[in-house]
Amino acid sequence: MTPPLGSPNPRDLWKWMAAYESKTAGQVLAISHNGNMSNGILFPDTKAFGKKLDKSYVEGRARWEPLYEVTQIKGDGETHPYLSKNDEFADYETWAVGNLDLSELKTNEMLKGEYAREALKMGLALEQKLGTNPYQFGMIGSTDSHTALATAEEDNFFGKHTGGEPNKGRYLHPMARIGDNEYSGYAPVASGWAAVWAHENTRASIFDAMQRKETYATTGSRMTVRFFGGWEFEAADAETRLPAKAGYAKGVPMGGELSEAPEGKDAPTFLVAALKDAIGGNLDRIQIIKGWLDGKGKLHEKVYDVVWSDGRQQDPGTGKVPSVGNTVNVANASWTNTIGATELITVWTDPDFDASQSAFYYARVIEIPTPRWTAYDAKYFNVDMPDNVPMITTERAYTSPIWYKPE
Repeated sequence: MTPPLGSPNPRDLWKWMAAYESKTAGQVLAISHNGNMSNGILFPDTKAFGKKLDKSYVEGRARWEPLYEVTQIKGDGETHPYLSKNDEFADYETWAVGNLDLSELKTNEMLKGEYAREALKMGLALEQKLGTNPYQFGMIGSTDSHTALATAEEDNFFGKHTGGEPNKGRYLHPMARIGDNEYSGYAPVASGWAAVWAHENTRASIFDAMQRKETYATTGSRMTVRFFGGWEFEAADAETRLPAKAGYAKGVPMGGELSEAPEGKDAPTFLVAALKDAIGGNLDRIQIIKGWLDGKGKLHEKVYDVVWSDGRQQDPGTGKVPSVGNTVNVANASWTNTIGATELITVWTDPDFDASQSAFYYARVIEIPTPRWTAYDAKYFNVDMPDNVPMITTERAYTSPIWYKPE
C-alpha cells in the first residue's frame, strides 16, 4: 500500500492509515515536521484546507498523530518570542522568515499555527468545544538530515545534506534565497534527538511508548530526563537515585493524564529530574511550562523555574532566576563545566492551580552555554566569522506534557 504522498490534506493520510491497519493488522502513526515553515497551517484552530474543524478532524488528528517533532535542523519549534513574551528562553534558533522556498514571507499572525506551546494551548479550547483535543501530542526531536549520519551535536555537525558537510565556506551558502530574503548557511541547527522511555529495547516496546507519548526531545544533547505528575509526591521522592520508582508508583509519566484530585489534595505535584550529557555541558535549570484555559475561555501560559544550579536566588517578585553565566571561549571552541550542575531533581507543586481549569504541564531542561557548531567550524577552518553569526548555544530538552482534565 502506497501512502498518499501527493496530497497535503491530512485527512487523506489518516484514511490511508486506517485502511492499512484494517487490511494488514499492523499499526502506524504519523509525526509531522516542526511547523515553523508551515506559515500557520500546521495547527489550525478554525479551518483546515478550506473545511471547518469538526468532530471528525479533531478525532482523526488525535488518533493518528500522537507525536510532534518540536526541534530539528530547520529551527526550533517549541515557541516564539512574539508568542511567549515573558519567556527569556523563547528565542532559541528561531526561523521566522517564510515558508520552505520563501515564496511566501512570514507574518506574526501565522505564528500561532506553527509552534508547539501555542498548539497545546489551542488544544485545550478545541477539546472544550468539540470534545477531543487534537493537539494532545508528545514531543520528540529529529535531525531532518538527508545523510543517514547520527551527527546532531555541535562538534560533529554534518549539515542537512552532502552540500552542507563541513567546509570552510559552508556558513556563507544560503539554504534558500529569494531576493533579499534567505535562510542563511549558518542558520541550520545541530538538532535533534528523540528519546523514548520504553520497557525494553524492541520495536514493539518502543512503538508502544511512542503511542503513549512517553517521549522527550533534545536539541542534540544526550541528557536523561524524567517527568512524572500526581497528587502524592513529596520532597523525599527527590532524594533517591531512582526517581522512576516513586514516579510510576505515585503518578503518571510524561504523556499521561491527571483527573480530579483525591480528597484532601489541593494541587498536583510533579517529580522532575535531569542528568547531564556525559560529555556535554552542565545543567543550568529545569523549568515547568504550564498552559491553561480559564473559566472565561481565555488561554494562558506561565514558565516556572523549579530547580536550578549554583545556589542562585530566585527573584521574589518575578520568580525569575538569574543567568547561570557563560564560560564559553569562542576562539577556542571550548567551555568549562565550572558552573551548572551535573544533575537536578525536585518535587514541585503548582502554586496557581484551579481544579476547574483544564491545563497541561511539560518540563524544559536548560544547559549552560556551550559553543555552537559555527564556533567549531571557525576554529577548525581558521575562519573569522562575521559578528551576526551566532557562536554560542544553550542546548535544551522538552518533555511530553502531562494533562490535567477536570471531570
